[in-house]
Order: sequence, then C-alpha cells, then structure tokens
Amino acid sequence: MFQKVFFLFVFIFSTQLWGQAYQPLLDDINEWQFTTCYFGCLTDVYYTDGDTIVNGNPHKILDGYHYVSRTFLLREEVENKKVFMTIVNDDGNDEYLLYDFSLDEGDEINLYNPISPFPEDAGVFVLDSIRLRELVDSNEYRHYYLSPIPSNTISTDPATWIEGLGSLSIINAPGGFPDINAVGNLSCYFKNEELFYSNLDSIDVCKPIHLGLIKPIQDINEVEIYTSEAISYLNNSDNVKRIDVYNISGKLLKSVNNIDNKSLISIDLSMYERNIYIIVAMSVVNEKRTFKIVNK
Repeated sequence: MFQKVFFLFVFIFSTQLWGQAYQPLLDDINEWQFTTCYFGCLTDVYYTDGDTIVNGNPHKILDGYHYVSRTFLLREEVENKKVFMTIVNDDGNDEYLLYDFSLDEGDEINLYNPISPFPEDAGVFVLDSIRLRELVDSNEYRHYYLSPIPSNTISTDPATWIEGLGSLSIINAPGGFPDINAVGNLSCYFKNEELFYSNLDSIDVCKPIHLGLIKPIQDINEVEIYTSEAISYLNNSDNVKRIDVYNISGKLLKSVNNIDNKSLISIDLSMYERNIYIIVAMSVVNEKRTFKIVNK
C-alpha cells in the first residue's frame, strides 16, 4: 500500500513539474538589481537595452553595472531551453552556453562564468534536483540546484538557477555562488517593469529604475514612410528592429534589420517590378505597423 501511495505521489509531482510550459528568461525589457554588502549595502542595476544581430542570430544588448561597454550580448533558444552569451571582441566574438534548462536531474554540464569574479571555466556540475518554488506572482517556477562533481577541483560551492530568471548570482555566472558578503546576490528581477523575483533580506523594496537610464520606447505609430523612385524611406524608426517586404500575394521578399537603431532606414526596391508592395515595420516590443506602397 505504501509503495502505491509513494509512486502515485512521484507520478503527480513529476506530471506537475515536467508538464509546465517553459518560462523564457528574456523578455522585451529586462532589469536585474544586484546587491553587495561589505561595510554597508550597495545595489547595482543592469538591464537589456536594444537588440542586435550577430552571426545571423538576434541578441539583446546588456548595459549598466560592468556591462557598460555594450559588448555583452544575450540570446535565447526558447525551443531548446538554452541561453547564450556572446562577448564582442576586436579579434572576433566569443559565445558561451550559460544555461541549459532542458537538463534532467542527474545530468552533468560544464559551466562557464565568462568575465566574472568566478573562474571562467568552473568545471563540471551535476544537476542534483529540480523543485517548483513560488515567486512573487504566486506562480511556481522550476528551481535548479547544481553542485560540483567530486572530481571538480575548480569549484566548491553549489549554484542555483531559476527558470525564467537565470542565476541568483550575476547573469554571466551560472556557476557562481550568491553570497551577499562576497561577490553579491540578486535582489530583484523585472520583466517589462513587472517584478518577477525579489529577495528583501538586504534591501527594503524592489522598484524598477532603468526607465530613467534608457530612452523611452517610441510609439510605432510615429513611424512615417515616403518613396522616391524605387527607394522607400522609413522615418522616426529609432525603435524599429526589423522591416519585412512582401509582394501583393503575401510572399516575403526581403527583411532589413535595424542593427544600429537608425532613425532613417532606406529600402531599395529597384530589383523588383513595378507593383504594389507591403512593408511591415516591427518595433523592439514587437508591435507592428503596415504600409502599402507603389514601386514606380
């Protein structure tokens, strides 16, 4: 009887744990607040500010804290439940796998903490357990508890990840131990100004502050278009991240990425025949505006 009840409990728990949809780490706008206490506590902030394309993949640009060089880029493969960091260098780009939320209990992974206070190659960790824990929105999210394997002579401390958030240390330290009196730990995490995680052990309240640090999102309705011969121009396009061009039948002909956040983008249609074309501008918060033009 006991065995039947035990296996029923395991089945129900496993169904709840693995049946829950994956919670992506990155949203349109993200803000982390990170607290360190020595002779008093100091909270720093870092955040995503803009999008870019590297090696054909979309990335979000980190800014603030020690990421002010804007050479730290994050990308997420939602379908694979993986999060990567690309660091831009003069002699090329380095990409690291930070998080793999597809891991099962007992799986091993070599963790990297690129350009952080922790060892860059942190060695091999094992995923000891995955548990559902409630966060500030009263919903439960998977918490991943990892520890160095016995043969790992580099790292000695465990690490904790939260699906939808990342490490409880800084974002580029998946193998970092969150210690308020050493490197520090995560206090607050916001997605699109909504609080996702809070730890009020050393601070009084979580408030988003990055709105005063980055320019406000421009209304997609402010984007204008005008055409001169076979070239169309989108004006007020600072916060347009991509433009798609379709023919009248709905076939996608070309896409233009606004990597440098230009306020004026030109679209050359001279290679296409005279006809009506549809131009769709997508903002950094995924709002769309559609224009119909005549290619003369």
